[in-house]
Order: sequence, then C-alpha cells, then structure tokens
Amino acid sequence: MIIVTNREITNEQWENLCCKLEECGFKTHVIQGVEKKVIGAVGDKRRIDFRFLENIPGVEKVIPILSPYKLVARDAKPEGTTVDVGGVKMGGGFFGVFAGPCAVENREQLLEVAYGLKKAGSGGLRGGAFKPRTSPYSFQGLEEEGLKLLAEARAKTGLPIITELMNLTELDLVNEYTDIIQIGARNMQNFGLLRAVGRQSKPVLLKRGLAATVEEWLMAAEYIMSEGNSQVILCERGIRTFETATRNTLDLSAVALAKSFSHLPVVVDPSHGTGKRRLVLPMAKAAVVAGADGLLIEVHPDPANALSDGEQSLDLPEFEKLMVQINELVKLEGKKIN
Repeated sequence: MIIVTNREITNEQWENLCCKLEECGFKTHVIQGVEKKVIGAVGDKRRIDFRFLENIPGVEKVIPILSPYKLVARDAKPEGTTVDVGGVKMGGGFFGVFAGPCAVENREQLLEVAYGLKKAGSGGLRGGAFKPRTSPYSFQGLEEEGLKLLAEARAKTGLPIITELMNLTELDLVNEYTDIIQIGARNMQNFGLLRAVGRQSKPVLLKRGLAATVEEWLMAAEYIMSEGNSQVILCERGIRTFETATRNTLDLSAVALAKSFSHLPVVVDPSHGTGKRRLVLPMAKAAVVAGADGLLIEVHPDPANALSDGEQSLDLPEFEKLMVQINELVKLEGKKIN
C-alpha cells in the first residue's frame, strides 16, 4: 500500500507513522514526490486497518495497490521518476541517449567512438567489458582492462558510462568504474543479482528478458527497489518470437504499457531489438513517439570488422544522422534531450 502524507507533517509524526508500520511487520520505503513524501509499505495488509492508518496525524490518504509490484507501480509516484546518470537525466520530461560499441576492443577503438559520440551529442557512453555471448568461443570482453578504458574515455570526454554486470563476483569491480550498472536480458530474473544491485546506490538499467512478460519485467524491477535502490531504468530490447527476419521482435507496445503501469523511466535498445543496422534509425524514431525516455544505441567506427554485433552497429556518420532526427522528434514530444 501507499501512504501519502500531508505537507504539514512534523518529524515526530513521521517517525510515529514509520514506527507503527514497522510494529505491524511492514517493510517501508520512502518515495520522495514533488510536493509530498510517500511511504511504500510492503507486508500483510490484514495486519492493519486502513482506517486506523488514515487517522494517524500527518497522513493524508492510504492507497491500496492491487498489482503484484508495489514500489514500481505508477500509484506509488504518479508524477514519474527521473533518474540522473552523471548529469544525463531520463524520465520526468528528460530524454537521454547512451551509445557505443557492443564490446570494448582496444583503446583506439573506444576513444575514437567516444570522441565521435561527444561531437554528435550523445549523453553517455556504453561499452561491454564482460560480454555474455551465445557461443563460449566468441570474444568475451577485456574485463577489468575494458573497465579501465571506459573510465579513461569518460575522463577525456566527460561522458558518463554504462556497462553490464554479469555476476555477483564482479559487482564491486563494476561498481567502482561505471556510472550506471546494466543488468542484461539473460540476468533479468537472476534474483540474487537484482537484490545485490538494489543494496547499492548506483542507478541500474534493467533490460527485459528474452521471453519475459511486462509483468515479469516490472517484478524484476521490484526486486531491486525492495532493497532500497529507487534509481531504476527499464529497457525494452526486443523479445524472442517466431519471427526470423530480425534478431528479436522490438515490442514498442511494452514501452507504453510499462509507462502506464510504472513510474520508472523506460528506454529502448533498437540495436538488439532488431539486429539490423538499417532498422535502428526507424525504430529509434518510433521509440521516441511511443513515449520512451531514452535510447541505447550500438556504434562502432568500423562495424564490418567489429568483434561483436557489427551487423547491428551504426558507424559514426550514421549515428550523427540519427541524433539530428531524434533531436527534432524529442522536441516535438515536449521532452528535453541531454
């Protein structure tokens, strides 16, 4: 349930409310709204009477949440959440673009991309240091060396960085270098990993699983938020269907659905969503119109010779073209790109 407090609530009343909830076995999460503070209380609602809660001084109203996800639900924060990643905001009227190579291959490749992205107006830099590949014989990434190169690129360009966390043993290492942690599609329901990133304070980008429903995706976000981390961004990256003409089926209806069900920002990855370079621009444009709060785009200086996902990567001139067209659409949608 959601407990909305009034503007005049005192510190003593706030502490009394929290104590009452904890006494009844509820786990509480503070959600800071624009004008009021809200408490998300998770527990057995049979243990407390709603009317009793509404009569506690400082409480304006109590809203029961019927959906299985409580903290993620739109009712918890109707105005929506804005997540700030090193100065790049997503949600709440802000639109952010993170771009870069699927995998960090070497220093020259990464810096060439980073400088090109900065010139084109990208908000942040993406790059894989630990690469989850379908084949164990494919390039697996540079690991810590890749993280160091990403940090160097950030120092030289000012672009905040995102990279994927693969398992718990790498959490401290990835957390040390990155500005936002990505949980990939294959780990969307790795609940131990979700809880772990929920216990740290860095923003998390949660990709939708290969065959996950929207509810399962939101429940995965609930795992993160239930541990105290409210800085979660959802990412639609395509799902597995019977269609073979594209790598995945980019489900843009899920963007609108997720935004109606949840207050969290939603971004779209049209690179993995289609697997086809020629489809990235039109699907990126469609994502903006569908209500997305940002994009994740794969860019490589020489896609034909990329060690990973070259067929879906834009080169730098193509990315510049994308940014020009995306900027215009974002303005038409009434959002601010940063």
